Amino acid sequence: MKQGYRRYQNAIVFAMASVAIVYMVVSLVTNGLKGTSWFNFSPSQFPWLGTGVDMISGSTFRINYSASYKDATRMKALPDLERGYIGDSVLQRDWQKGDENLKKLEAGLAAARALIGEAIKNPNHTTPLKDADYIPKGDIYRNAYAFHRSYLLMEKMFKIYVYEEGELPIFHNGPCKNIYSTEGLFLSFIETDTKFRTREPENAHVYFLPFSVVMIVEYLFHPIIRDKAVLERTVVDYVRIISNRYPYWNRSLGADHVMLSCHDWGPRATWYVKQLYFVAIRVLCNANTSEHFNPKKDASFPEINLETGEITGLIGGLHPSKRTILAFFAGRMHGRIRPFLFEHWKGKDRDLLVYEKLPEELSYHDMLKKSKYCICPSGHEVASPRIVEAIYAECVPVLISQHYVLPFSDVLNWDSFSVQVSVSEIPKLKEILIEIPEEQYRRMQERVKQVQRHFVVNNPPKRFDVFHMIIHSIWLRRLNVQI
Repeated sequence: MKQGYRRYQNAIVFAMASVAIVYMVVSLVTNGLKGTSWFNFSPSQFPWLGTGVDMISGSTFRINYSASYKDATRMKALPDLERGYIGDSVLQRDWQKGDENLKKLEAGLAAARALIGEAIKNPNHTTPLKDADYIPKGDIYRNAYAFHRSYLLMEKMFKIYVYEEGELPIFHNGPCKNIYSTEGLFLSFIETDTKFRTREPENAHVYFLPFSVVMIVEYLFHPIIRDKAVLERTVVDYVRIISNRYPYWNRSLGADHVMLSCHDWGPRATWYVKQLYFVAIRVLCNANTSEHFNPKKDASFPEINLETGEITGLIGGLHPSKRTILAFFAGRMHGRIRPFLFEHWKGKDRDLLVYEKLPEELSYHDMLKKSKYCICPSGHEVASPRIVEAIYAECVPVLISQHYVLPFSDVLNWDSFSVQVSVSEIPKLKEILIEIPEEQYRRMQERVKQVQRHFVVNNPPKRFDVFHMIIHSIWLRRLNVQI
């Protein structure tokens, strides 16, 4: 009888704690962080930021440092389950020192915001910024001058601290070939980077959580038992460790912390720590707004399928005059969009070639290089490596997706070098492509060649390449936060 009563008591306590967590999360989302206020940038000020117009408008928020400290000390009396990851000793020991460093960092970011804002107000600046390597210009950018100003400021100022906790192969490591290669490549490059990475956490603008969802799934996920709780245990434990050893998570509730994943389960990995899900910067290939990807704070990066891990010899295609195929796609049937595409076009047209399985005598990459347009439909997830494959082959991407935030769309004007088709327009796909004038197609194809530099993988990384564009996406989100 007593044991039954204790179980009843424990159930009541757990239910009350769960209600408290839900209340805290709802309050965080609806009212903002405790002691915060929105620092508004209007769409007219930041048109170059693209999804960006929605992302920046009303999204930059201030985290009141002293208010966060009061909340943290007040929360010490609460059970661990309710108060989250507040490291008591860290808060008491390091707060004053961190306060002075943080003021200097925020002053620098405020100056950067002002300079970028000035560049945005003068998009047709007649005097370009000096750059020995590359000066962004042309229609592929929403605002080339403002992007260049922001990029140069990032190179001059931005510092990232990579938490050193965690062991291989789950942490500080990832796949550098196959469909998830960009996850592993970023982890590899940031580990060895000397420009943006700092070993002094008090001087960092953001803090990177170096776990690999791909490696968690590969090494800890049992294919038969299929217990996805391994994600929860790994991520929750890691956040608990770093939040008790360092003051940085607690002072911003994760707003200046970054995770990155190209795995389909990347978003799921953040469910289990609500601050990571609702507040932190999530850099995801699976940038699906219908699954709570939030462009105000999250960043999209491209899925690149490096089949062998080789990064050279991937660029190039035939001259437009020698591209004899109107449009091409080959891929498996999965997701909701591809069945509709196959229903209307699989094996039904000589100019618009759609295959579920490519004939053995044909080369997939040669077909890309011979085609004017490359069809890039979403599969199970919104992201597709076919977009970058098309860009590499200098083939104009035809994007068919729903709720997908395109990579680097803060900066890049995707309408200038791709064709975006809704699912309902699939039956008219050939008509849409044929009606594009040849001159317009040639312009788009030239822009595809121009935008390649932002999707190319280099080892070591080179300025303006995909690694630096990912860093710039994180930089923009950090500019949105004032702690």
